[in-house]
Amino acid sequence: MATMADVARSAGVSVATVSHVLNGTRPVLPHTRQAVLDAMDELGYTPNTLARSLVTSRTRSIGLAVSAISNPYFTEILQGVEAGALEHGYSLLIADPHDDPVHERKVVQLLHERRVDGMIVAPSADPRELLAYLGRHKVPTVLLDRVVDTPVDGSAGFDQVCADSAEPMARLVTHLADLGHRRIGLVAGLPGLSTTSERLTGYRDGLTAAGLVYDERLVVHGDSESTASERATTALLSLATPPTALVTANNAMTIGALRALRDHGMSVPDDIALCCFDDFAWADLFSPRLTAIAQPSRDIGAQAVRVLLDRLASPDGPARTVRLPCTFVHRTSCGCAEEPGRSGRPARREKAAGSEGTAKPSAPDSPEQSLTSVKGTIS
Repeated sequence: MATMADVARSAGVSVATVSHVLNGTRPVLPHTRQAVLDAMDELGYTPNTLARSLVTSRTRSIGLAVSAISNPYFTEILQGVEAGALEHGYSLLIADPHDDPVHERKVVQLLHERRVDGMIVAPSADPRELLAYLGRHKVPTVLLDRVVDTPVDGSAGFDQVCADSAEPMARLVTHLADLGHRRIGLVAGLPGLSTTSERLTGYRDGLTAAGLVYDERLVVHGDSESTASERATTALLSLATPPTALVTANNAMTIGALRALRDHGMSVPDDIALCCFDDFAWADLFSPRLTAIAQPSRDIGAQAVRVLLDRLASPDGPARTVRLPCTFVHRTSCGCAEEPGRSGRPARREKAAGSEGTAKPSAPDSPEQSLTSVKGTIS
């Protein structure tokens, strides 16, 4: 195997100059840098990442702690994180906290002990121990998808990246109200998550905008997963006066709700209208096709990497929260007729209102960039 000394001789420079090119520890003239890179390519030199980390105190790795990686929404976020990390020369270590506060604290500590340069974490419903640990050890961290408003240990808080939740949910409710529905049920997510509370706020805002009264009996919690959503939807259908329209607050709960409707012999939208938060690949394949809010999941992941790298470059800068706009995807499960000539074609997509701090969506990554970085797994 070629060594740094071999590269130095081939490029006509010192070993120290090769080290500066590899580690970015000192500026190097462009033509000298190119000579070193050409020599590395010619000799097939592979940098020793362990040795580099000793010099730079950086491992060029990012820890990612996200629950329910099997969920298509988080899978797409993972793809965005990975593409962004790869673009900047970082690898990923991935852990699944299982939305359990104790396990969450454990796996984040394990990631920290692996000396990752920073972390991207989707916090659980009770992240107090997690945030206390991150704050105490001053770990550069971006909170993903779920935001936390309370600073930890007197700090200014953490950088956060998420999608808008309240306004898009209100959009679904007002759309159903415009179609004549007066009893609109909500299958909400796991209590304690910011996404749950924000979408519940959006639900109430939508009712208010439509001149409808909030009825707590029409709100049930599907705990952000399919089985609990099926039970929750069954409870709604068992009311003396059940809802005529239903909104589900994430894609897994949409599946559970559809199972419950099927078991009750109910047809969408003839017996009950349905709208869902989270679009997914097969939403357009259902009959009827699902009217949904699409989150920019890949962009959320890529933006989280950019925010984390900014934090690594400026450790003392103020914390910021970046919210990306969602898209209203108008199909037919809400009860609207299929537009003439549109059957089987992509649904009409309308950008929901944006918010301050939104970022420009990143360009799609090439197939070569997808799922190619070095990954480790902590269970």
